[in-house]
Amino acid sequence: MESLQYPVGRFDPLPVLAPAERAALVDEIEALPARLAAVVQPLSESQLNTPYRPGGWTVRQVVHHVPDSHLNAYVRFKLALTESEPTIKPYDQDAWSRLPDAESDVDLSLILLAALHRRWVILLRSLTEPQWQRRLVHPKSGTMDLDRLLQLYAWHGRHHLAHITSLAARSGWQQQSAPLT
Repeated sequence: MESLQYPVGRFDPLPVLAPAERAALVDEIEALPARLAAVVQPLSESQLNTPYRPGGWTVRQVVHHVPDSHLNAYVRFKLALTESEPTIKPYDQDAWSRLPDAESDVDLSLILLAALHRRWVILLRSLTEPQWQRRLVHPKSGTMDLDRLLQLYAWHGRHHLAHITSLAARSGWQQQSAPLT
């Protein structure tokens, strides 16, 4: 079950990022919308409504979850850049996954994700070295700097893309190429 829940492994951040590592993670965030669209758009309604693991979300819910989560990430970056160690508000991702919009057409979330990531990448590429060390406080996870947050959301995209691609592989679905970098 662990490999179904964490197909790319659990989040394990590096304590310090070199500029090249940071740039590669930003590139990964930039590429996610196109990679997710390539994997999801060929799927049938039945496939979109298939849970990626027993007891897990459907592919459709996963697709809608990614922009929900990354919208929060974008706001968290902006808060950390404009406030002194802000405490961010967590959200109940499972409750969000049960709201009616999580059953809508996945193209809506793919469009939202593409636009969001374009803005987010502009912001990420503009950050100076000291800005990467800015911090925020998550009430459950504690204090973290933007380097850690960057690693988390690059992992998050890989994590959910792998949920879908591994389900497709296990199920024998015709799948577009989307290597897990």
